Amino acid sequence: MQFIDQAQIIIRAGRGGDGIVSFRREKFVPAGGPSGGNGGKGGSVIFEADSNLQTLLDFKFQREIFAKDGVKGGPNKRSGATGEDKIIKVPCGTEIRDNQTNIIFGDLTKHKQKIVIAFGGRGGLGNSHFLSNQNRAPEFFIEGKEGESWNIKLELKLLAEVGIVGLPNAGKSSLISAISSARPKIANYPFTTLVPNLGVVRKIDGNGCLFADIPGLISGAAEGIGLGHDFLRHIQRTKILIHLIDSAAENPINDFLIIEEELKKYGNGLLDKTRIIVLSKKELLESNNLNVITKKLENLSKKKVLVISSSLREGLSQLLSEVWAEI
Repeated sequence: MQFIDQAQIIIRAGRGGDGIVSFRREKFVPAGGPSGGNGGKGGSVIFEADSNLQTLLDFKFQREIFAKDGVKGGPNKRSGATGEDKIIKVPCGTEIRDNQTNIIFGDLTKHKQKIVIAFGGRGGLGNSHFLSNQNRAPEFFIEGKEGESWNIKLELKLLAEVGIVGLPNAGKSSLISAISSARPKIANYPFTTLVPNLGVVRKIDGNGCLFADIPGLISGAAEGIGLGHDFLRHIQRTKILIHLIDSAAENPINDFLIIEEELKKYGNGLLDKTRIIVLSKKELLESNNLNVITKKLENLSKKKVLVISSSLREGLSQLLSEVWAEI
């Protein structure tokens, strides 16, 4: 299934039905009064979060969504039927914004959570509504009102508790594959991962914790280079970030600084989140070199640095213990 996390659509609520002009005409009632009924209210456009959905793919092919119009009034003071509401289901974690002003209309994070984005138009009034002592036979009606219409932007932000960040080829996909049942594509070249991967890791009490491996970041990601913004927003909701650094890279210290700077530039509280610094691929370095890099990182970050090997499954238990202690 293709992962789509952004979409732009036009929604329009239903128009209210018109009122009508009608007079009561029955045998032995030669001068029946006005009997034109009111129009029905237009249907509204409602968004509903659905935990069974994982992508905004449906909106790639459906760019305009309309609710039903209300029905016009009828004779004998019959009101028109209300237009059917249009319920649009989206994945949990979907943020709904006005495409022009960027104002947030709603943020759906819980299953079955609903929000009305476009309200249906009010139904018109039939001539029976205007009967009065001064006017016993009104011959006019009011039309129904147009429903609200919006050009909106949908953005899906993953609801993972733990995010894994790092430069391309830092070993993020290998890590999530080693600690969960997720099976992302793994290869020894940059940008193997092009969409976020999710994996559920079981805690000691048996409850699941959702980890998100986002595609590799590069310098300038906060400004959108390398689809940086598309990737970084998926860790906005996380509680903890695992900052993964390839210990066998040419300059692991510089790699660490690049990601820290991008988190700082992007803002949105990313740099304030609890971060666990982890050196990966320990099997590729001699212990002396590894110790030197570890010490430098600890002095620079003022944090404890963990050392792991996803392929040998070494250090993973300690890493998870650190995560559980912070959640």
